[in-house]
Amino acid sequence: MSPVRAWSLLGVSPRDLGDGVVGVDELWGGSAWRLRDQLAAATDWDERFTLMKSFLALRDPRHEPDVEVVACWNDILAARGQARVADLARSCGWSRKRLWSRFAAQIGLTPKRAAMLVRFRCAVDGLLGGRTAAEVAAECGYADQAHLHRDISIFADSTPGVLATRYLPDIARYRHQAWGTFSQYPADPLGR
Repeated sequence: MSPVRAWSLLGVSPRDLGDGVVGVDELWGGSAWRLRDQLAAATDWDERFTLMKSFLALRDPRHEPDVEVVACWNDILAARGQARVADLARSCGWSRKRLWSRFAAQIGLTPKRAAMLVRFRCAVDGLLGGRTAAEVAAECGYADQAHLHRDISIFADSTPGVLATRYLPDIARYRHQAWGTFSQYPADPLGR
């Protein structure tokens, strides 16, 4: 789920969910139980992803993210995580403090952390695509290969070499087939 959609679909700020696991039935009540039953009865992953897409499409958005937050998220994606927070704040006419507050409330992460994760995801795509860690570090804006290594260690509890050769589980392949890459680029104005 795109972070700019999470606040709308969940009905609560991602930041307010805390660090623990929150059951979907706590968020969506009886409709979550029906979805769970339908997913359990589905015969394959394609059917499960179709059910999930339909369920999310029918959700009545309770909140719409600020246009400025969506624009900043889109700028982070367009820059492949190499956007500077000061530049983002300037582009939307907000102070850095206001941007951090609104972005964190609606996305669940600060703009800096979101940019780090987008940059990391681009690095993972590069490594899985067969590029060397040095090439990926340079392409993705890391200061050096050690900086890339630190991020992969933090976010994936792995090394670039292990990550590049790790076999993807079935669910990851099916997710990619059903949803596409991490950074999706639909034409709608709410962002990716």
